[in-house]
Amino acid sequence: MRLATFLVPGSDAPQAGEVRGDAVVAFADAGTVLDRLASGDRAPAGGEEYALSAVTLLAPVPRPRAIFCVGLNYAAHAAETGSEPPPAPIIFMKLPSSATAPGGEVVVPVAAQRRLDYEGELVAVIGADGAVAGYAVADDLSARDLQGREPQWTRAKGFDNSCPYGPWITTADEVPDPHSLTLRTWVNGDLRQDSSTSDLIFDVPHIVEFLSQTCTLEPGDLILTGTPAGVGMGRKPPSYLQPGDVVRIEIEPLGAIEHRIA
Repeated sequence: MRLATFLVPGSDAPQAGEVRGDAVVAFADAGTVLDRLASGDRAPAGGEEYALSAVTLLAPVPRPRAIFCVGLNYAAHAAETGSEPPPAPIIFMKLPSSATAPGGEVVVPVAAQRRLDYEGELVAVIGADGAVAGYAVADDLSARDLQGREPQWTRAKGFDNSCPYGPWITTADEVPDPHSLTLRTWVNGDLRQDSSTSDLIFDVPHIVEFLSQTCTLEPGDLILTGTPAGVGMGRKPPSYLQPGDVVRIEIEPLGAIEHRIA
């Protein structure tokens, strides 16, 4: 099942529903994606149907309680930054206000615009009892200028709109092996990242268990599992995002997100 939050033409009231092929079907009970994640309910949606091309997709959970992120979690990415693979997951966080829609424009605060970098990532989404309920695609937008000169990553990684994600949440029962997925990132049509989640240093169960040792995971929490090689910082010379650039990130079979830097 693919769980989505969306706007229909002429309305500013978000709806939630199930994506089926080229259509999205609203939940008849007006429940949210978060409701479905928390309850584990996978009953088919039975409300009004809309063409997927006619709606505007929003972040599936518009304001997640917590967005956990893992740094240097792909072997090839660690190598391109000149770092050794870490002995344990490197955890940092984004804010609820970091979450934004998978498409459209991404407005970046002025302080974060210099050396703005893309990072395509697999997202694990938490459901009931701290278990992974599904997966999505994200861009861990990063202000490398701030990251390089400040002793913390909160401003560099957690700024407003720094986490476009979606396009929907594919429930875990439809992703038999999250560690064998192809991840690709394009900037203006130029392929920048072409990797597989098989290159993850710490897999999803390891990350969830590691976080659960100290943090209670709740439905709707996001875990960005890290980015593969090919980020702008690692190119020679480095290549950072500019206003007007379009980033597309695709993970099969989870779909793709595409957003323009405003």
